Amino acid sequence: MKRKKVLFFIIIICICTWVFLHFENNFITITKITVKSPKLPDAFDGCKIVHLSDLHSKEFGKGQKNLVKKIEDAQPDLIVFTGDLIDSRHFDAEVSLELIRQIVKIAPTYFVTGNHERWSGNFDALEKVLKENGIHVLRNTCDRIGKDKDGIYITGIDDPVSTQAIYEETKVVENEIKQALKEIKENDVFKILLAHRPEMLPLYSEYGFDLVLSGHAHGGQVRLPFIGGLIAPNQGFFPEYTSGEYKRGNCTMIVSRGLGNSIIFQRLFNHPEIVVLTLSKGK
Repeated sequence: MKRKKVLFFIIIICICTWVFLHFENNFITITKITVKSPKLPDAFDGCKIVHLSDLHSKEFGKGQKNLVKKIEDAQPDLIVFTGDLIDSRHFDAEVSLELIRQIVKIAPTYFVTGNHERWSGNFDALEKVLKENGIHVLRNTCDRIGKDKDGIYITGIDDPVSTQAIYEETKVVENEIKQALKEIKENDVFKILLAHRPEMLPLYSEYGFDLVLSGHAHGGQVRLPFIGGLIAPNQGFFPEYTSGEYKRGNCTMIVSRGLGNSIIFQRLFNHPEIVVLTLSKGK
């Protein structure tokens, strides 16, 4: 009888553990952030941006219905995806494209590469499909978004992933930014940068971007009270940039905790995230 009770409690503990871990990986949270800037044109005051990142081919319900519903409910004017739509270790573009085909119907959607697109070796084909589905793929380029007579610029750069030293990757990113900014002819215009890596904020801030949107860090994978994220790629243990809002001078960076997982398959106290940004004119 005693052995049966022990076995029963073990089974209950196993079930509870599985439910908890499943919840941690699959319950999508909505994070709302307001970004203020005196440079924002009047026509864009109140503009709402849904920021997605790091799906890694994860599926949230059949046909991505759970994820799509939350994006629809946010009623965005613009959707951006800051890399790692797919996962290079188990490339499954169809799961990710199922999301893309639906969100492009909700609002204009912009995309930049992450390291996994580059690692996959299939990005040329993926880029073609993204464009065929109406996605604006920014590869060291920018686009002017007009509203009434006003406009803002959204710039996107490729992830610099390579086997080179960090210094070399920094130079690559710097050259990508310079290439993209050549297309902007207006002075003192509100500029958004989509860049997969958050740890390069000091560099981004040097080029006059008002808002930077990044991912890559997966929220630190495991989040600890009073400490934050535990580990992030290219930042190591106790990383500086993992989630939420960071400021450097007049530049604000928002880091998404992302949606999926890659090498580390489990999140803890770090749910998948949709960031909903509201742009506001003001100091």
